[in-house]
Amino acid sequence: MILLKSFKNIFQISELRKKLFFTLGILIIDRLGTYVPVAGVNIPLLAEYMKQATNLGVLFNYLDTFSGSALANCTLFSLGISPYITSSIMMQLLGMSIPSLEQLLKEGEYGRKVFNQYTRYLTLVLSIFYSFSYSLFLESSGLALNPGWAFRIMFVISLTAGAMFVMWLGEQISLFGLGNGSSMIIFAGIVAKFPSYVAKTIKYVELGTISTVVALLILVMIIVIIGCIVFLEKGERKIPVQYARRVINNKIYGGQSTFIPFKINTAGVMPVIFASAVMQVPLAIIGMLSTRFAVFKYISELFSTGGLAFNVIQFVMIIVFTFVYTALIFNPDELAENMKKSGGFIPGVRPGKKTAQFFDYILTRIGLVGAIYLASLAIFPNVMYAILRMPFYIGGTSLLIVVGVALETSAQIESYLIEHKYEGFLSSGKIKGRIAR
Repeated sequence: MILLKSFKNIFQISELRKKLFFTLGILIIDRLGTYVPVAGVNIPLLAEYMKQATNLGVLFNYLDTFSGSALANCTLFSLGISPYITSSIMMQLLGMSIPSLEQLLKEGEYGRKVFNQYTRYLTLVLSIFYSFSYSLFLESSGLALNPGWAFRIMFVISLTAGAMFVMWLGEQISLFGLGNGSSMIIFAGIVAKFPSYVAKTIKYVELGTISTVVALLILVMIIVIIGCIVFLEKGERKIPVQYARRVINNKIYGGQSTFIPFKINTAGVMPVIFASAVMQVPLAIIGMLSTRFAVFKYISELFSTGGLAFNVIQFVMIIVFTFVYTALIFNPDELAENMKKSGGFIPGVRPGKKTAQFFDYILTRIGLVGAIYLASLAIFPNVMYAILRMPFYIGGTSLLIVVGVALETSAQIESYLIEHKYEGFLSSGKIKGRIAR
């Protein structure tokens, strides 16, 4: 009853109601674009090819997740939000390593606008590259109805225009809707595949391919994974900070206590995405070469998705990328220096270098837990898929994105409800994070 009352309260706040309907409208437009096929492609033959090409399907499966099956169906929004996500990650990394871009980010609103414009330009370049590569793949596989430069140009223009339009839709959600636009579009694409997973599971049970017990076990395991994600994503280590009391012009400043929260998962989903990209691209190339060379066929079988070698390498790579990405986004020396300038200190720790060493120690300990959590989350669905013979494949990355976006959006809605003195989704009216000791 409390939950239903909270949902009813959402529609009583005019601003929140408008944002909600605007976001839903944009997502409907995005989903409609995934059903508009691109001209010049043999769609039935492409669908059959995607079922048979298991090695190449690994890469397509990974990219197809972010487009909500639009890539496999070769529709107008085949590229989805992937080019924009990739360009955003690349620009973020460049902004941390190139001094001119780093300085641009420090110039306030104007600097961010210029930086975002660079991201859009890079998105355009990546969209052209992806769509042109896709057109060459279709031609080489005999899936293009009329191969040639006319098909390539038309195909590139269609997919690039679709990718840029999806990017614009995401920006509109960020400006006028709920949550982060790019995340919401990815969320919608992943969730859109859930009904087909359920339908396929029911069909397999009816045919006797899997038993009812196995189907229920799959459901229970997915619920357990989602529960673990929520538990660990809300977990954080709170570092107490005390500010010294200062008297300036007969006014007392400081003297209060606060804390710095460090999440258990400090790097988010980025290490999983990096590791997946590094793993899937070579496997796709090896899969194409395996049809011509016997040695590549052996390597392809050795490092097949779900195999022991594949999972071990992916586990190690995620842990490495977690520490690398955490080192890029957190600078203990800078954090300690800023705290020292503002008159803050950690009780029992000397300001300056000792504080920086303490932050580095905490980040290393928390980072190890977060890295193992991310790596386990990434490979556990592979183990489930191999042992239970699941009729569908849903990666840990997909579940992490879905849960993360849901938590972020619910927290934003909660803030609106509490601001207007309505109860939140929980009886306490607030989503609380867990404290890691």
